[in-house]
Amino acid sequence: MKFGTFYAYWEHNWNGDYIKYVKKVKALGFDALEISPPAMLGWSDAQLEELKAVSKDLDIVLSSNMGPPKNKDVSSKDPEIRKAGIEFTSNCLRIMDKIDSRKLGGVIHTYWPCAFDDLDKEATWERGVDSMKVLGKTADDLGITICLEVVNRFESNILNSCDEGVQFCKDVSLDSVKLLLDTFHMNIEEDNIADAIRDCGDYLGYLHVGEGNRKVPGKGHLPWNEIGKALNEIGFDSNVIMEPFVTMGGQIGEDIKVWRDLSGGANEATMDKEIAESLVFLRNAFAK
Repeated sequence: MKFGTFYAYWEHNWNGDYIKYVKKVKALGFDALEISPPAMLGWSDAQLEELKAVSKDLDIVLSSNMGPPKNKDVSSKDPEIRKAGIEFTSNCLRIMDKIDSRKLGGVIHTYWPCAFDDLDKEATWERGVDSMKVLGKTADDLGITICLEVVNRFESNILNSCDEGVQFCKDVSLDSVKLLLDTFHMNIEEDNIADAIRDCGDYLGYLHVGEGNRKVPGKGHLPWNEIGKALNEIGFDSNVIMEPFVTMGGQIGEDIKVWRDLSGGANEATMDKEIAESLVFLRNAFAK
């Protein structure tokens, strides 16, 4: 497994100095950094090459995550929006190829954050499947795996459970389209997190980890040893990315709904220390 974290742990908006964070996560002991391709759409080839070179030099895997906006929704009723969404995500996949980022996770099959203004799940599902067949072929051509994120009922009405995610992948029927499970969301939706991981099996291509309170693993109640055991049972050997959100403010705080300081007033150095300690905790919990 490659253990990483999302750059947004330290940020308030959906952008950041990715080279800075590659160096930071390396110093903290991580194997990977999760970044957001849409933030790089305006980058020059030279900027992309620099990020790739730094990550290669430090042996840090670049993992990607995104949630397309509503006007780029590949499951929209509007065919022009669907077309724009496919083009938008395809461009993100091409950016990923340039920096050698081979896993894209997120709510790619629809849009995020969801406004819940179209509750015809069956029709939205079908349009999403059709679009993912197109995007999955593009991803396959580039050697990238798209991992569709299963999120809780308060953030989407399409894929809320592992079972739904597996069925969606079966409907798409492409090896380049798998699932991203997230322990925060699973804590809300699944009867048993470890059993859901076992049920997911080979469809699991990517894992987000965080406590039910959005803090780093080890600062909540989730059964990390059981989760690790289930991952080892299915032979999972891909990206395990921490996605803690503990500070208020900015677009991230608004989108994630962080309405109180969960960091205990921590400064950056303290946040670094806590996530490094969580990494040690998680490696031990997930050890074979």
